[in-house]
Amino acid sequence: MAKATEKLSTTVDPDEIAKFSALAAEWWDPSGKFAPLHKFNPVRLGFIRKTLCEYFGRDMTTRTPLKGLGVLDIGCGGGLLSEPVTRMGALVTAVDAAERNIQTAQTHANEQGLEIDYRHSTVEDLALSNPQFDVVLNMEVVEHVADVNLFLGTCAQVLKPGGIMIIATLNRTAKAFALAVVGAEYVLGWLPRGTHHADKFVRPGEIRDALTPHGMEPQPPIGVSYNPLTDTWKLSRDTAVNYMMVAQKAGN
Repeated sequence: MAKATEKLSTTVDPDEIAKFSALAAEWWDPSGKFAPLHKFNPVRLGFIRKTLCEYFGRDMTTRTPLKGLGVLDIGCGGGLLSEPVTRMGALVTAVDAAERNIQTAQTHANEQGLEIDYRHSTVEDLALSNPQFDVVLNMEVVEHVADVNLFLGTCAQVLKPGGIMIIATLNRTAKAFALAVVGAEYVLGWLPRGTHHADKFVRPGEIRDALTPHGMEPQPPIGVSYNPLTDTWKLSRDTAVNYMMVAQKAGN
């Protein structure tokens, strides 16, 4: 464990932070630059709710099934996950390396009357105080960091023994390049050009190899696929583009 006086190496990629800082004001516009994420959010939230309720033995039918669980939302952006997870009853700490994202998220949370511990920080800096969370949400972040192994190892460090991590990212495949970069950014214009770099996409095996040495037990990936006819996302067996993984920390 890192002591409070230590300074961990950073996994922040300055170019990635600058890119998302420039878009900070648009996080909560469902028809703006983050429209694809708004459409993606329901399937993410459904998966998070179901996974956590099953894992912690909670009743999914209640309004606050995650009541009392300490949740860390890493790379929270404007708070698109932090807010609904808070409404489910969780005690959410949310960090982002882009200060403008945190300002946007905090302002919106205040307007909604939600108490969320937003911090302009990184998981590496957060780990210096040795916090321990029941849940770590690592959603659409790992493909933007400078050092995947260090990043995931630090995420595991702030998770309680017996805790659970949920990861969502893009697979490094030809199909992902064709659809998530060429299609989404250059043909359809769903995302600003340069949002993703295919060489930074992460294969499921690489996530498994990065987490296992830290006492984590990753489960097989679950695909998330887009249906152009209904303009919706759903869970699927196809992990060649978008996928999610769940990993439990040993010790409980």
